[in-house]
Amino acid sequence: MSETDPHIHVEQKVMQAGADYRNLIASSLGHAPDAPDVVTVGCGLPVPYAMTSTRPESVTCLACREHAHREYLRYAEQVERLSRMPGAPVTGDQAARAARWARDFAKRFSG
Repeated sequence: MSETDPHIHVEQKVMQAGADYRNLIASSLGHAPDAPDVVTVGCGLPVPYAMTSTRPESVTCLACREHAHREYLRYAEQVERLSRMPGAPVTGDQAARAARWARDFAKRFSG
């Protein structure tokens, strides 16, 4: 970890990052996990958690932006694929909305 790295990164596990995910865990388990001091980010570096963001406009590391772009596109494809399986917990319309959201978010990382 470099103390002189001025970039804002995105966590490697993009879909498990940020307050929304922590709130989901907290509501499910009744306990919020502590935020880590250091996390591995999309470019592979370990960086202070404070130097990460889930907002595309805040992420300045190009490799992390590309990683997040790919991860959101992968999520969109996965949601669509899973929604077509028998017994899927979401409707086709719900999956389409989730996939559209993920693709829109991916586009924000590519810009």
